[in-house]
Amino acid sequence: MTEVDPSCGILVVDDHGIVREGLIALLKGQGGIQVLGSAKSGAEAIAAAQRLRPGIIIMDLLLPDMSGIDATRRILASLPLTRVIMLSSRHTIEHVYGALRAGALGYVVKNAPAEELLQAVRSVREGRRYLSPQVAPTPGDATCYSSPKSPLERLSMRERDVLHRIVAGASSAAIGQHMSLSPKTIDTYRGRLMTKLGVSNRSELIRFVIENEFVA
Repeated sequence: MTEVDPSCGILVVDDHGIVREGLIALLKGQGGIQVLGSAKSGAEAIAAAQRLRPGIIIMDLLLPDMSGIDATRRILASLPLTRVIMLSSRHTIEHVYGALRAGALGYVVKNAPAEELLQAVRSVREGRRYLSPQVAPTPGDATCYSSPKSPLERLSMRERDVLHRIVAGASSAAIGQHMSLSPKTIDTYRGRLMTKLGVSNRSELIRFVIENEFVA
């Protein structure tokens, strides 16, 4: 396992040259930020991360050879202290959850103002999660609770396992096969989970796990 200093430089990953150069120019104009290098594909990002050991990676979600989520997962397998900010024009709840589950600490939408990306850099450098307002759960979401304890704490280990697999997109049949249970039993677990967590569909489940940082 290779350690990195999160206060050190940044690696910029984007397959569009204009976007990549614009990000580099923005970051270089800030005091205390060093841009170590850039990459235009997932493979280049993985190689550059191993060589440069950046503290932070700004990672495009859509790359020509693999997704930014896959690249993030591979990089963090050997550089677990590196902090990744996913940058994307796509921000469905599934994309956000996938990035966080892969280990990203931030998620910024591409139409955000420049200051928002800088705020994300400052946040993740301090070890704090940052989500663009467009994707962050809000007090109006159906998944917000006033209880000081998350209902997740009341789930059994098996329920937590089923929950992970549901939000990851697995079907009842696939989950049942993995856990040696019938699809009908998994459907029963699904209904029980939704009742316990106070949600009514998969999108709300994903919002709930993001809000409660249940992404390991």
